[in-house]
Amino acid sequence: MAPTPDSLSADPVLACDPVLASDPVPPQNLSFVLEKGGAVKFEDRPLPEIKDPHDVIVNVRFTGICGSDVHYCTHGCIGKYVVDKPMVLGHESAGVVHAVGSAVKSLKVGDQVAMEPGVPCRRCVRCLEGNYNLCPDMAFAATPPYDGTLAKFYRMPEDFCYKLPSNVSMQEGAMLEPTAVAVHFCRLAKVSPGHKVVVFGVGPRGNGIKWLIEGPK
Repeated sequence: MAPTPDSLSADPVLACDPVLASDPVPPQNLSFVLEKGGAVKFEDRPLPEIKDPHDVIVNVRFTGICGSDVHYCTHGCIGKYVVDKPMVLGHESAGVVHAVGSAVKSLKVGDQVAMEPGVPCRRCVRCLEGNYNLCPDMAFAATPPYDGTLAKFYRMPEDFCYKLPSNVSMQEGAMLEPTAVAVHFCRLAKVSPGHKVVVFGVGPRGNGIKWLIEGPK
């Protein structure tokens, strides 16, 4: 089961854009692409296809803009990770399941999901010991050479898509990735409510740490 052009032609987002709406062939997978530092554009990318029976195609609805997206846009690199070919940005996302592979059991078309952006190899020592976040061969969205999630459709493994309960919105689902970073920091630093800490920066992660320590205000 794959995305079909007919299901995309009535997109209300495209209808709000007079240029896109006048296009005789509406874009099927509109993506936000970084060509190089300082140069971005919207581009219609090929529709992702299910390649593995456990794959899921997600219709991305909400994506947060991370500091790394801004840094790549400004400088074209972060340390050793250099944008040497056009790359789709974004990795803090949530959306609706659009298609599923034949072996997918936990999700169905129409489910709302949060997307974990880093997919490990599953075979290295770090993965096998349970620390897959340390996988040296991690395929992380919007980190060269891997495209990110600022696209209409994105392919993910089933087990890296987390079904959202009915009381969690997709906007909140897109915040799960930076929230998880804040939780991980607090665990590593062994800080908890009542501790006095200094937080540098008040982005999603900084605010997340603040909320975890003193509660939202």
